[in-house]
Amino acid sequence: MDTAYISHSSCLKHNMGASHPERPERMQAIEYQLKASGLLNLLSRHEAPKASKEQLARVHSNNYIEWIFSQSPTSGLVQLDADTAMNPDSLEAALRATGAAVMGVDLVMSRQVKNAFCNTRPPGHHAGRASAAGFCIFNQVAVAAAHAIKHYGLQRVAIADFDVHHGNGTEDIFHDDSRVMLCSSFRHPYYPNSGADSGNDHIINTPLVVGSTGREFRSVVTEQWLPALERFKPQLILISAGFDAHVEDKMGGLAWLEEDYFWVTEVLKKVAERHANNRIVSVLEGGYALNALGRSVEMHIKSLSGI
Repeated sequence: MDTAYISHSSCLKHNMGASHPERPERMQAIEYQLKASGLLNLLSRHEAPKASKEQLARVHSNNYIEWIFSQSPTSGLVQLDADTAMNPDSLEAALRATGAAVMGVDLVMSRQVKNAFCNTRPPGHHAGRASAAGFCIFNQVAVAAAHAIKHYGLQRVAIADFDVHHGNGTEDIFHDDSRVMLCSSFRHPYYPNSGADSGNDHIINTPLVVGSTGREFRSVVTEQWLPALERFKPQLILISAGFDAHVEDKMGGLAWLEEDYFWVTEVLKKVAERHANNRIVSVLEGGYALNALGRSVEMHIKSLSGI
């Protein structure tokens, strides 16, 4: 089994209200689709551990971590920002989601699997060094990257972010750390209204206008991401796997298809084969049209697993 599937039932208990788009049914839609396709039984399944405060503190300030722990309610909801709330189960969900990404790194670095997909929530790529935002509490891919650097001595970790929103939290954390390359494709202008002009040699931002199809996405990956990744020669690739650029996802405003997610995963696999001993860890970010989300993740995992 070359692909690990990492999840935890605690991530289903994080609930920000019945009308909130980031809801437990997202994880269930993915698992249902993987079961229906027969893929799930072909993956190496793992329960996510909790991330430790030490792991979190590599990318988040100690004051922020303690503030998040202090905000965890005993009942009801506590708002962290206009879009992000915690219920009594949210802290554990966020710790499990982050622990899943760390476990993914451990599994691929120890060669137990070639790659991993984390079906967890809440998402993470908007969480900055000292801020919750955009449904995100802790930044899973950032914690995973820092874990790979600290625990395994890696010097070049790449993060590929194809969520419809800019990975501003990830950029905030690694903007001045050249050991981490971020390639982020996103609709612009759009929430969080960042990324269009903040890149550098290791922050490769590729904004797309509203309505962009997979053709435009494939073009920026081919013309901008791939040359940068070839120069960088990543020892590990992490993916902020958002699926809200799908044409059926009305929140996103882009027009990608499932085949585009398969294509970009194949491209990243080839980079990982050349430079990273096939090591990829993919973490769920956005994606709110449930049927499209399930189908898109199926294609993503078909590519990862080679099935």
